Amino acid sequence: MATLELGGIRKRFGDAEVLRGLDLTAPAGRTTVLIGPSGCGKSTVLRLMIGLLHPDAGTVRIDGVAIEPRNVSEIRRRMGYVIQDGGLFPHLSARDNVTLMARHLGWSRARVDQRLGELLALTRFPVEALARFPAQISGGQRQRVGLMRALMLDPDVILLDEPLAALDPLIRAELQSDLRAIFRALGKTVVLVTHDLGEAGYLGDVIVLMRDGAVVQRGTLHELVATPADPFVSHFVSAQRSPLEMA
Repeated sequence: MATLELGGIRKRFGDAEVLRGLDLTAPAGRTTVLIGPSGCGKSTVLRLMIGLLHPDAGTVRIDGVAIEPRNVSEIRRRMGYVIQDGGLFPHLSARDNVTLMARHLGWSRARVDQRLGELLALTRFPVEALARFPAQISGGQRQRVGLMRALMLDPDVILLDEPLAALDPLIRAELQSDLRAIFRALGKTVVLVTHDLGEAGYLGDVIVLMRDGAVVQRGTLHELVATPADPFVSHFVSAQRSPLEMA
């Protein structure tokens, strides 16, 4: 487990300031969910955490150690990263996608196979599908492969950027249930980005609602609903009506 801290983070792309002095902590062993409208900076936060981007100002730390160009490769091995639709290499089989980094680091075949077996059981991925390529498996299975790849090196931190957004409702609900069980079983530090408030409440220990590159409110789903810190919070919550409420 590890604690991630962002202090005074500013990030600009051209003329657009995406993050404006952001302060954020993702505590060890907890699931922190970042939520907010498109363009609020959620995905940028994840890319800063894993070192794919560097802040214009401020510091990103893991267990008190600043993430810098000199140590970013080493720190990335402590993190698993899952993106929408898995982000798999299309020319590699499911097995080769999952085991890519372990093989690159020189793991023995026995060690790779043992870890792969553990991940198959954890994610409920069918062993017979390991030989298939990403185009030959379903969207839900691609996400399970992406999750196994992120977990292969047994990282301290798991970062997920809208991993379920492209799935149909039934598959998405099944994977939400599986993800929550996996998060609880592993007890790792998790940071997840979503647009869906219900998903955030189901998966997260803490929800961080963002707008225009800043945190508007941090708390549980109940706290966001019952004690909104800003009129925007109430507006955001009321905009996410369920189909039953609209019927």
